[in-house]
Amino acid sequence: MAHEDILAALDKRRADASAMGGEKKLTQRREQGQLNAEERLNALVDEGSFFEMGLLGASSYSNAEAGKTPRDGKITGFGRIDGRDVGVVVNDFTVKGASTGSTNSKKIGYIRRTVTERGMPFVHIGESTGARLPDAMGSKGMGTMLGNDTSQFRRMRDTPWAAAALGTSFGSSAWLCCCSDFAVMRKGSIMSVSSPRLVSMAIGEKVDLEELGGWRLHAEQTGLIDHFVDTDEEAMAAIRRFLSYMPSHNGELPPVAAAPEGSGDNQERILDIVPEKRTQVYSMKKVMDVIFDTDSIFEFKARFGRSAVVALARLDGKVVGVIANNPQVGGGALSAEACRKIIDFTVLCDSFNIPIVRLMDTPGFVVGTDAERRGAPGHIMNFMNATCMTTVPQVTVICRKAYGRAYVAMGGGAHNDAIVAWPMAEVSFMDPVFATTIVHNLKAGDEGFEAALADIQKDLEIWDMATIFSAHDVIKPQETRAYLIRMLDVQQRRRTGGIGQHLMRTWPTSY
Repeated sequence: MAHEDILAALDKRRADASAMGGEKKLTQRREQGQLNAEERLNALVDEGSFFEMGLLGASSYSNAEAGKTPRDGKITGFGRIDGRDVGVVVNDFTVKGASTGSTNSKKIGYIRRTVTERGMPFVHIGESTGARLPDAMGSKGMGTMLGNDTSQFRRMRDTPWAAAALGTSFGSSAWLCCCSDFAVMRKGSIMSVSSPRLVSMAIGEKVDLEELGGWRLHAEQTGLIDHFVDTDEEAMAAIRRFLSYMPSHNGELPPVAAAPEGSGDNQERILDIVPEKRTQVYSMKKVMDVIFDTDSIFEFKARFGRSAVVALARLDGKVVGVIANNPQVGGGALSAEACRKIIDFTVLCDSFNIPIVRLMDTPGFVVGTDAERRGAPGHIMNFMNATCMTTVPQVTVICRKAYGRAYVAMGGGAHNDAIVAWPMAEVSFMDPVFATTIVHNLKAGDEGFEAALADIQKDLEIWDMATIFSAHDVIKPQETRAYLIRMLDVQQRRRTGGIGQHLMRTWPTSY
């Protein structure tokens, strides 16, 4: 065959693969307001940067199926985000519902192995129906598809992973969200182990889509998704923003950016936000907005474990992780869900060399029968363990309340590189009202209660802790930003080039 004919045949194969599931299916998606796989890819990576691998891949089940499965339903390759290389997998739902087959499993495995070995982030854009049954059925199917790639879901956090759950996200699309360091979900999407049809057959009753895996379930109850958006474009922008805070791999520091103009201006505003009355709540998020660089707060799991706030941010252009109590929810008492959220975020920061700033204002852990049923003791000990295993620079600021073991878990005592307090800080084993009742056997309203309470409150003031150097200093709230910038410079890990020990690199991404 002449060269021209061979090259023409290649061009046709490329064109057939690029047609995805055909114009009819692509038109249906446009009418539904959904981006197709290539449009999602274009919104994710820098223009003109994508280098595709496996364009001619197709189903290996039969010759007839090969012609119906362009790219085998997965676009895989390498692109750039803000000029940095990333490995990318984008599911094409117009081809067999982007179901997982033998060929596309190889394609995904190749991308993941390459990014791990070469030090690049991995991005998975999910929308899928799960396993492709003709490929997976029987002993041959199982022997071919499942269990033959030991690296498929092993997370050692060598490089950052990000994933999206868009539309119908069953099977591998759910697995990859749960394996990733950052997961975003479009509202209206469904993320679950199996489809409602299969679940309905398994349990013998009709299953509601939202109850099975809707965004509110994952936002408020499971905590498996970090961020929620309204459109596909916003999902791609969220992944790009997440990666802007992350190093390409765990052997380097996060990227530094110029601090926006106005960052750090008017630190006196903190005094207007934090009330003088110790029992009055306030917005810790507003305090964070003042301290950190303008518009740099990127919060995770905002509707899950709401008595805590965790966010990536920048401080004078450098990336930091912020762990803060939220007095507006339960007075900042830490629930089992809040502990889980903080643990996940601590592991992320420590794995990718991101210093941690803790802003403490908590009366302790949530107690009671419901907390016990949610496994509070186990989550509290995991929280303690994660704090103890952190090897990146960590600075704790006691803003107001610091009671009981929550004080330790939030970085109190020796569990930090530096700990300072605001003058209004209170530190004790428990809330002074409860302590008064236990120590003096007096309740609010009893004669002598107020005098006994005042006596106990004297011992809560931060001055005694500063005197014995258990608090390294007492600073004014408006001095916090300048203190953090200077102290994090002091606490750099110079001998290792800022790289931590990554003691939690194998910690589960979901539990």
